[in-house]
Amino acid sequence: MVNAKNIGHFRFTIIKASWNAEVTDALEQGCLETFLENGIPADNIRCITVPGSWELISAAHLAVHSGASNAVVCIGAVVRGDTPHFDYICMGVTQGLAQLCSSQTVPVIYGVLTVNTMQQALDRCGGIHGNKGVEAAYTAIEMALLAENLRRE
Repeated sequence: MVNAKNIGHFRFTIIKASWNAEVTDALEQGCLETFLENGIPADNIRCITVPGSWELISAAHLAVHSGASNAVVCIGAVVRGDTPHFDYICMGVTQGLAQLCSSQTVPVIYGVLTVNTMQQALDRCGGIHGNKGVEAAYTAIEMALLAENLRRE
């Protein structure tokens, strides 16, 4: 749990890529449960699904500019295949979300797994390496708190 008083007023958007749904569904569930366990009301959590990790960029842009969230969590899973497609998608998504994050006042959290095998992804969505969706939620809460505190100073 986060050591913070009254964070129940925060509003979060979770954007999940549906590609590799076995993984992204588990990441989203971990993220959602973490928000709820830390006192964020269900009505303050918006969940959006997009086709793939590439679409996280535009969806995050739309979510940030809607003004309805204290932080946006992007969840995806890109598994290496036999072509360079993996490299282009990973690089593009990372750069796109980084650029959005650094140019806005709403934190954009990178919850995208970029792994060599499906087993590595499964290990990170509730397996031996925990659930990275949980980590993304905690990061979103901490960054929303930081942004709120900096606005007050």
